[in-house]
Amino acid sequence: MIKVGEYQTLKIDREMPQGFYLTDAEDEEEVLLPRSFITEEMELGKTIEVFVYCDSEERDIATTEKPLITVGNFARLKVNSVNEFGAFCGFGVPKELLVPYSNQSIKLNAGDNCIVYMYLDELSDRLVGTTKLRPFLKHTAESGLTMGQEVDLLVYEETEIGFRVVILPNFNGIIYKNEINTDVKIGQSLKGYIKPIREDGKIDVSLDPIGHLSITKNEQTIMDALLASDGFLPFTDKSSPDAIRARFGISKKLFKKILGSLYKQRLVVLEEKGVRVIKKKS
Repeated sequence: MIKVGEYQTLKIDREMPQGFYLTDAEDEEEVLLPRSFITEEMELGKTIEVFVYCDSEERDIATTEKPLITVGNFARLKVNSVNEFGAFCGFGVPKELLVPYSNQSIKLNAGDNCIVYMYLDELSDRLVGTTKLRPFLKHTAESGLTMGQEVDLLVYEETEIGFRVVILPNFNGIIYKNEINTDVKIGQSLKGYIKPIREDGKIDVSLDPIGHLSITKNEQTIMDALLASDGFLPFTDKSSPDAIRARFGISKKLFKKILGSLYKQRLVVLEEKGVRVIKKKS
């Protein structure tokens, strides 16, 4: 069966002026591979991997080009144009992907970057995109994700407490604003790290490495700040979270963990009014 919107391996069955016709071994359906995609290595009888889409004339067409997204998946796409039907996004093949107005979580404009889920509309047999992602995302403790695991993220929505992200390939996560020390925008692709999986199955994500990796990364930041301030900083575990974030760009929880680690390594002493570097004896 020829599957629109997916990669598949098909046999080069016959040649016509317009290109090769490819067939599926199971039911001998065929699809055209236009001559512009034919290479010297392709011969009758051989099999090739192609992506199939529906062109502007409603014909199924095969291509050897690699699309940015396939059916049932998420990707970051750019809106090329908008008309009365919706937004049209480029996705790596000659035909653009329509995101109808009814499928837009917020109104899309030409030039926008957005996170799109692509599906095959059963009535029209066309590829369609949507930015209303939640129905297609999973959040479960049985995801197979582990604490500290590095993951690829797509930022798709901003809320009062943070940014909702797609944890590729298809999990729903959130990054909390009070743990972010860089600019984050809808449509961004980011690297993140899985925080401890919650009992309710929801998945929290950090932009900084978790556990020992995070402490190691930020210890040097605190030590550099101490050395630049003559070995003393007026910050303790009673300092306000806002003051800590303004000075170091990290949460109070992480700051306290770093101080504890530096103290255990006998690099600092924790005083009533702040933290001080332990000077090594010469």
